[in-house]
Amino acid sequence: MTARKILGVLLVLTLALPAAAIEASSTVRVTPLLRTAQSWDGKPIAYPAGAGEAVMLIVEIAPGGQTGWHEHGVPSFAYVLQGELEVRLADGRKNRLVAGDALAEVVGVLHNGRVVGDVPVRLVVFYTAGEGRPLTVAHPEFQPPEK
Repeated sequence: MTARKILGVLLVLTLALPAAAIEASSTVRVTPLLRTAQSWDGKPIAYPAGAGEAVMLIVEIAPGGQTGWHEHGVPSFAYVLQGELEVRLADGRKNRLVAGDALAEVVGVLHNGRVVGDVPVRLVVFYTAGEGRPLTVAHPEFQPPEK
């Protein structure tokens, strides 16, 4: 995916998809990716108080790779550019994402992402953080219960 396409995706995510923000025309195509008031585990999205900070990243995970158990203290939103990713919560719930999927990530919930298959996963991730707050907190000590 070209940098121009990635920037287009980020623009749509940044605008949170309000219907009237960008009007479609003969030269502008608007493709909704995500519009939600809750993360994928059903909890309402809440932004941190204080000064805000927007952070956009491209995250790449190699085949066979995992993110490791971690949590986010701030809302984040992801768009899968390539590959297939399975995200598992500490309670065992799973969410499987493929290229073209968008997601409102869980906040304050331990989870791990792992690549499914032999294609690397590439994600565009947009964090709506509080200035100076960590985006991710690793929890290498966590061992999920055996199923």
